[in-house]
Amino acid sequence: MSEEYVESYVILLPISLIVLGVFLISLFKKGENVGKKNPRSTMAVNGCGYRTEERIQKLRCSVKNYDWGRIGLDSEVYRLSRANSGAKIDHNKPYAEFWMGTHESGPSRVMRKAKILANGNCFDSNWTICDLGGPNLKSWIERNPHVLGDKVRKKWGSDLPFLFKVLSVAKPLSIQAHPCKELAKKLHMQDPNVYRDANHKPEMALAITEFEALCGFVGLEDLQMVLKNVPEISQLVGSALVDKVSNITAQDSEEDVKAALKQLFTQIMSASERAVADVLSQLTGRLRLKDNLTSKEKLVLRLEEQYPHDVGVLAAFFMNYVKLNPGEALCIGANDLHAYVSGDCVECMATSDNVVRAGLTPKKRDVETLCNMLTYKQGHPDILRGFNVEGSGGCIKRYRPPFEEFEVDHCHLFKGKMTTFPAMAGPSLFLVTEGMGTIRMGFYMEKISAGDVLFAPANTKLSVQSETRLELYRAGVNTKY
Repeated sequence: MSEEYVESYVILLPISLIVLGVFLISLFKKGENVGKKNPRSTMAVNGCGYRTEERIQKLRCSVKNYDWGRIGLDSEVYRLSRANSGAKIDHNKPYAEFWMGTHESGPSRVMRKAKILANGNCFDSNWTICDLGGPNLKSWIERNPHVLGDKVRKKWGSDLPFLFKVLSVAKPLSIQAHPCKELAKKLHMQDPNVYRDANHKPEMALAITEFEALCGFVGLEDLQMVLKNVPEISQLVGSALVDKVSNITAQDSEEDVKAALKQLFTQIMSASERAVADVLSQLTGRLRLKDNLTSKEKLVLRLEEQYPHDVGVLAAFFMNYVKLNPGEALCIGANDLHAYVSGDCVECMATSDNVVRAGLTPKKRDVETLCNMLTYKQGHPDILRGFNVEGSGGCIKRYRPPFEEFEVDHCHLFKGKMTTFPAMAGPSLFLVTEGMGTIRMGFYMEKISAGDVLFAPANTKLSVQSETRLELYRAGVNTKY
């Protein structure tokens, strides 16, 4: 071996050792970082090329056990909440509402991904029944606001502008209305414990089963027929007011008609408990002896049995009695009078929980506020039956209300069929109500079944394939606006 070679070897050896040492140290530090949180990681755990927050997120959702809800196995809310929670729940309780969204009164939580090992520990992998108690959806969105999309963030900030629910109604909800934005802010400032939100609450109810509701005021002709055919109401309000309303004609201005209706309705809703009880006793006694009751009269008898001596029973005479078939929807604007009566429905609304009540309820009533806030619009409400979404093969119907915060899609797939939800400018919530299948986002796939609720980020194209008959609903920002 030459002296030059030996000299070169002696020089290069320590350099090589230094390089090797640096390499080993970098490997060690990389190993330390495995599993550490990296919210902007460019690869998901399954290697599909999506950041974790850009993928579909499964949610655990909240349930409300209000006394008007259906009991246990009779309740769609019970069935969905049991499947969604993965836990046994008391089937003897009423299950009224299943909430999906960010509202603080019933926040959804992002499920963590975990797989149960033999020793009971969990590691990050596929969806399983191991629930690590993930963050609530609102805080998760606040940490990842880009999932809302630029359009939604600019208009509504770092929160979902809509709240998604399922309702199972055994007995009527209160005679109520939801305040407009201006009134909501005022009520929230005056009494934040009762009116918790400074936002309006337009809503839409989409029937899952046959669904009954009272909505808005009947037209002038029907109103005058009520005063003629229900003498007990005339007795309560007096002949002068009855004559005033009865003498209104189509030539009178809309403002005059609304003013007379407001005066009549306010006088009834403000009547003393004793006077209301006496009138209802006479009314129900007469109706029980009558042959061939109208559908409204039959409803009034039902209401009086469920809410004895309640002035809300009389209010029903002045409201449109609506019966929805499955797949039909009803829109209710701010300051519009309504009460759901029975059935199961999917409901979507602007993110708010404000309610002003005046009848058919044991809860706090605010008759003065309700009577002053109402629009007093008359006439039968429009019924939405949806329209087919282009490119869905007739499998998706869209229900688009005149409110910018939300719309709802209903997807129905027979076994082995597939359809696509186009990318939306805002986020979506998906609810599976029946069957099993898969939902795909590019190469990323998730198995779905009844009770699953999923959050999909904005600008996400999704395909759904059924393994059995599959039914699901999507709520998202109104694509018309």
